[in-house]
Amino acid sequence: MSARWRQMVRGGVGVLGLLGVLLLASGCGAGAPERGSLPGCPDGELVSGASQLVDRLASAAPGDVLLLRPGTYEGHFVIDRSGSATAPVVLCGGRDAVLDGGSTADGYALHLEGADHWRVTGVTVRGAAKGIVLDGSSDNEIVGVAVERTGEEGVHLRRHSSRNIVRDSTVTGTGLARRDIGEGIYVGSAEGSWCRLTSCEPDRSDGNRVVGNRVSETSAEPIDVKEGTTGGLLSGNHLDGTGSDADSLIDVKGNGWTVEGTIGAGSSGDGAAVYRILDGWGQGNVFRGNRFEVPASGWAVQIVGPARSQGNLVDCTNVAAVSGRPETARVTPGGCR
Repeated sequence: MSARWRQMVRGGVGVLGLLGVLLLASGCGAGAPERGSLPGCPDGELVSGASQLVDRLASAAPGDVLLLRPGTYEGHFVIDRSGSATAPVVLCGGRDAVLDGGSTADGYALHLEGADHWRVTGVTVRGAAKGIVLDGSSDNEIVGVAVERTGEEGVHLRRHSSRNIVRDSTVTGTGLARRDIGEGIYVGSAEGSWCRLTSCEPDRSDGNRVVGNRVSETSAEPIDVKEGTTGGLLSGNHLDGTGSDADSLIDVKGNGWTVEGTIGAGSSGDGAAVYRILDGWGQGNVFRGNRFEVPASGWAVQIVGPARSQGNLVDCTNVAAVSGRPETARVTPGGCR
């Protein structure tokens, strides 16, 4: 026993006092995070209740792992701190961990604002005007989440949010408050919003990947890629446009996007469409290996008007099926290659 410990015992600290000192010294005293594990998540710090989640999001540091216990977390949650490339911050839970933004009239259920290197996985996000929004946030992963019952878009990457991945997630029931902006997954922002969002410059939300997701029950396009974005990937997504007001399952207005391996049904018009909204945009996009069910007047990929001279490539591996019947002759109006 050290001299310090002998002095504490002589001074009457006693057994209970010594136990308290030992607990504090080992990091197990009051206020210390409770560590544990949840299925499908790495070991980390267990979080319970909305107020604790707010506190931990506000103090998260690179390498932290926040585990959401089952339950409903009511509120609009903001992430404005960053992890690092070698030590991302993880927010993980099961489908029974629900971030509920409440009324579909306003707010964002989960908002990454200037936050890089996060991995959000497994949880359910519902309610609010928008489900998950990334503003000025790059190199993040949204993996295996469920986004449902939102007033507007389900997932929106904007304000120069780049190199993010949205993967193996489900988005359903969007546009409950505003059908005209009820897209499932939305990348970038429309030119009319640039002065509000990106100082009147193109919203260069570049290099984003949308892979292996299931999107349905959207009031607008299941996936919408805006002018100003470049070099992204849409791959292996399953889209159902039943009930949508849009005339295609995928709109592409950016440059250099690859759209491949998509399976889509329920379109009232085309499978995918490319538009040149502004000079210099809607060019160099590639479509291959997609299969869409469309009405008799629809195409697998419609290159619209001026976009037909912008170097967009539609491979002959794309298929339009009419009433379940393969109709490869209806791949694209300009002919496939």
